[in-house]
This record gives sequence, structure tokens and C-alpha cells, in this order.
Amino acid sequence: MNALSCLGFVSLCLGLLLGPARAAGQEPDWLLYAPALHGPGLPGAGNPAGTCPVPVEAQLEDVAAPDRVIGTGSPESCTSQAVIEAVAKGGVIVFACGPAPVTIVLDATAKVFNDTGPRIVLDGGGKVTLSGGGARRILYMNTCDPAQVWTTPHCDNQDHPRLTVQNLTFVDGNAAGEAEGGGAIFARGGRLKIVNCRFFRNTCAATGQDVGGGAVRAFDQYQGLPLYVVRSTFGGRADLGNSGSNGGGVSSIGVSWTVLNSLLSHNRALGYGANPARPGTPGGGSGGAVYNDGNTFQLRLCGSRLEKNTAREGGGALFFVSNDRTGSLRIEASQLRANPSQGFETAGYPGIFYLGDGPPVVIGSVIE
Repeated sequence: MNALSCLGFVSLCLGLLLGPARAAGQEPDWLLYAPALHGPGLPGAGNPAGTCPVPVEAQLEDVAAPDRVIGTGSPESCTSQAVIEAVAKGGVIVFACGPAPVTIVLDATAKVFNDTGPRIVLDGGGKVTLSGGGARRILYMNTCDPAQVWTTPHCDNQDHPRLTVQNLTFVDGNAAGEAEGGGAIFARGGRLKIVNCRFFRNTCAATGQDVGGGAVRAFDQYQGLPLYVVRSTFGGRADLGNSGSNGGGVSSIGVSWTVLNSLLSHNRALGYGANPARPGTPGGGSGGAVYNDGNTFQLRLCGSRLEKNTAREGGGALFFVSNDRTGSLRIEASQLRANPSQGFETAGYPGIFYLGDGPPVVIGSVIE
């Protein structure tokens, strides 16, 4: 049996997930105290020491009344085809694969169609692992891809689909053959939200100046609103790290990110030659955990831990370049430790290469 099929996790009863909020703007009790996804020897979802408040729009989506259920109660019924068909139809999607954790190896990438939803939720209940089998990307959304249906005349700035992945593990996604990257998830347009998820051993092309996101690659989030990553883990152990030319964990151009109570460790930026690529090199190698490029965008880390990520060029932990210097970086209640940059980094900020609007804002955090 695949080791990842043996993840031990007791899923929360959906009825318990409907408890009232503690107060306006705060999380319900079940969001504050729900146990992390975990299994023997495997990292759980998120940074257990992170206590930053999570805004309402970044919380778990309600899946009590799903539009689609993958499976009929047994592991055998949770097939690759069932996942692909459910994602194509959209709506709120849950799994019924039996009481034990299950790994579903996809034989093709699951693709979102832009005329479904507009709210699309994929919830694994803490027991489902989606695998690319080391051969393919796992999940794809692109509002500017005509094959996925154009729904507005401004595909690069539209409010749908609004895709949430929650209570899932993504493993062995591989976008090495794709132009942009995103081994587990590629998302362009609409909105993407990631809550209570884990990303292990995902990868994209190992070199190239404009490719990145071993786990997640993102573009064109609606009206510049942030892509939320909440209580999620990227890597977490030496043999589980994600990797790619740039942004071993996550990568984007022109996208704002808010990363809350999350863990990013042992991710690697493998390229060399940086961007623009030095003569005689393929380029890449920056942002071991996070790679952010573009003009006006923000990155906020709160309650998160970044450690033991590496970059062959700049920013062992994170690479942040706002080309017109309008972007900003804010680090709160976080720890960034032992993230070596083999090429370059910003003086006074170990593991970080930063060009933006003034210096980074660092509050109650450790960077060493």
C-alpha cells in the first residue's frame, strides 16, 4: 500500500463544522481549534504555533450541502475519472471514499471549466490525497484558456471561478512539461484559496527564468485581491519538499498573497542564472519557498514558519521583486530560519531578496 494511503486522521463531523462564529470578524470555534491533518511521521497541515486571526473570506467553505460527491462509500469508487468529471462540472465537491484515508492517482489533470460554479470547492475532509503520479499536474484553472470556456471579455480580471481547495493533500504533481509551472495547481484568473492543505513532492521544470511554482503557480487574481493560504504545509520534511526552477513552494507574477499560520520548509529553487538569465545559463533559481514578481502586489506572512528552504540564486526563503517598486512585503509573528541563498540576498534580511516600496515591514518576527 502506498505510504501516503496510510495517513491517520479522524475527520471532523460536518455537523460540528457549522458552529456559530465567536464574534464578528473572528473564526468559529471549530476553525480555531480543529486538529491538524496528520499521519504517522508526516507533517500536519499548517504551523501549529501560528495564531494569526483568519478573516471571514479566508476561512473554510461550507460543504454541508454539496453539489457533487466523489465516490459511493468505498476507496474503489473514488477513481481518477470521478475526480476529473466532478471538477469539470464544478460546484461544491466532497468525497465519500470510506472511513480510511485514500490516495487517488490521477491519470489526467483535473480541469476547471470557467462557466461552472461560480463557486467551486474541493474538500477532501482531511482523508483524501490527490496524486499526479509523478507524471502530471493535478489541478488546472485558467480563465484565459479558450478550451476551458471564455466567459468575459476580460479574462485576466474576472471574479469567477472562485476556487477553494481545502482539507486535501497534493502529492507528486509534475508540471515539468508545462510552460508556466504549477506542479500541483495552476490558477490564472478568478480567485484561488487554499485552506488546511498539504503539498508534498510536487515539481515543475528545473530550469528557466519564467517558470516556477513546484506546488502552486498563480496569475491574475480578480482586482488584485489576495490569494489566501491558510493553515497549510508545503514540504515540512526533507524528503517531502516541493521544487522547481523558481518558487519551489509557490510562484506568481503580479499576484498578492496572504499566508496565515502555515509551514513552508525544505522547498528548493533549482534553476541557475537568475532572471533575466545570465549569458550561457537557462535562468531561474530564486525563491526557495516563495517567488513573487510583477509590479503592484503585496505579500503578507503572519503566524507562519519558513525554514530550510534553499535557492540556487536569490532568496532561499522568498524572492520578492516589484519591478516598479510599488509592491510591499509584511512579515508578522513569523519565523524565517536557515534558508540559504547560494547566490544573493538583501543585506540584513537572511534568506530574502527584496525590491519594493521601502523596506520590508517586520513585526514580532525572527529572520535569521
